[in-house]
Amino acid sequence: MRCIAAIPARYQASRFPGKLMERLGEKTVIRTTYERVSAMELFDEIMVITDSEAIFHEMNSHGARVLISQKQHHTGTDRISEIAEDLEADIIVNVQGDEPFIERRALEKLLKVFKKDIKGDIQLSTLAHPLKDPFDIQNPHRVKVVTDKNDFALYFSRSSIPYYREGEERADYLGHIGVYAFRKQALIDFTSLPILANERAERLECLRFLEHGRKVKIVRTTYKVIGIDTLEDLQRARKKLLFYK
Repeated sequence: MRCIAAIPARYQASRFPGKLMERLGEKTVIRTTYERVSAMELFDEIMVITDSEAIFHEMNSHGARVLISQKQHHTGTDRISEIAEDLEADIIVNVQGDEPFIERRALEKLLKVFKKDIKGDIQLSTLAHPLKDPFDIQNPHRVKVVTDKNDFALYFSRSSIPYYREGEERADYLGHIGVYAFRKQALIDFTSLPILANERAERLECLRFLEHGRKVKIVRTTYKVIGIDTLEDLQRARKKLLFYK
């Protein structure tokens, strides 16, 4: 099974434009993410797909395989899907460029789903971790997911789902981590699926699969995401990097 990691790298992020070219220690955010994934030795190939000449030159100058997307895209997954047809791969993993602390064990668990799925029933899997902090539960930038008993997604939302009618706080909220593993054909198909009402309202690409009746396997992990969506996130990431050193 040939597995590729593809890192979508949009320059003009809506909440924090240019964040991938910000410094995280001695390197840019995008370079830090790329080198972290590369060091895991989980993938047969790793590449960056970007809309930015600046990101292209940054990554190309450090030996990465980097491609410039030719179209405008709604999501990182759509950006990867543009070039998926030409990739020699069975599984393509979308690792967000703003996840510089993504853990090996989390990605390893994601890939194991497909290794165990002999019949090829699972087309898309993604990560989730327990949410216990009330701030994270209420924060619309921390996406939540609810699952069925077999850990297939029922719904993703920026709202605090599930809602407890009696107001009781419970420790079974799941926070979605925006790392997706697709079978190649499922990724190719993704971009041809129309964007429907819920994805348009929530601006969550994972809802596209659900709204078209496809299943999404949730892989639970203890990895606590430190994605970089705001300047405050970047400051926290810089502090974490100092802690690592």
